[in-house]
Amino acid sequence: MAQSLPQRPIGKSGINASAIGLGCMSFSGVYGASDDAAATALIHEALEAGITMLDSSDAYGKGHNETLLGQALKGRRSGVVLATKFGNLGGAGGKFADGRPEFVISSCEASLKRLAVDTIDLYYAHRIDPTVPIEDTVGAMARLVEQGKVRALGLSEASPKTIARAHKVHPIAAVQNEFSLLYREQADDTRKTTRELGISFVAYAPLGRGLLTSDIADPATLTDGDTRKRQPRYAGDNLAHNRALAQKVEAIAKRKGCTPAQLALAWVLAQGTDVIPIPGTKQKKRLLENIGALNVTLSDGELAEISSAVPAGAVKGTRYPEGQMASLYI
Repeated sequence: MAQSLPQRPIGKSGINASAIGLGCMSFSGVYGASDDAAATALIHEALEAGITMLDSSDAYGKGHNETLLGQALKGRRSGVVLATKFGNLGGAGGKFADGRPEFVISSCEASLKRLAVDTIDLYYAHRIDPTVPIEDTVGAMARLVEQGKVRALGLSEASPKTIARAHKVHPIAAVQNEFSLLYREQADDTRKTTRELGISFVAYAPLGRGLLTSDIADPATLTDGDTRKRQPRYAGDNLAHNRALAQKVEAIAKRKGCTPAQLALAWVLAQGTDVIPIPGTKQKKRLLENIGALNVTLSDGELAEISSAVPAGAVKGTRYPEGQMASLYI
């Protein structure tokens, strides 16, 4: 029988999810080779451990991730908050996002088939298309809700202004942006708006894509296909600087009697019950370690110490390669 974890609401949608979710992107080759059987086993382990939010996208492995998730959830769909996304073109043909209404509808139909479900619990615009009014994109997403194909709507990498405009068309339940000790300036700004509107904030990359948990001295040691080899934060002098920040977290965690990952996740969790981190992993050990962050309680003094050890803006290197930065926070 599955364990029960603390729950957090997803906006005003009436949907509740485990306070920590599972980001599934790494099951589709983003951080090196992945094995479908092992990924399926890990998804089952996550469900047994009490995780209910599983986060995917049609962009992960060009649909592979959704197909994998659909197969893993056969006979296990009940109680799972299934989240996926559309519209992230990754720069194909010089275009990073597609928010056209007809594309929204066709993308959802394709995702439903790959996931082998009738309804997606939380459906995000993965990237915001600057050439299409957000009102048009969200208007099409709202029709999916009316048709019963989607339960709640979300936006990813959206700016406060875009979120406010979208919310006037249809209630936005969640905004998914990057948020961790290493990256929080735009997230803090966004959360002012999401809190005012009663929108949950889903934090992806809450462990800084491994920077806060690993001791990678040389990106060359990463496996083939690991996108961190192209990440500016892992490049040259940036890596040494960022590792020094991570070592400060490690020192505080050692005193606290938890792992650096647990401390970093506990810090994110402590930012408010409106925040749901979705760390990803391919290892059962890491999965259980991440869940253990829910047992780490931080005092106001400890939160302040952690925040000052890694000040906002202290990280070196942009969070994506330069070419992708223009597609973020629109």
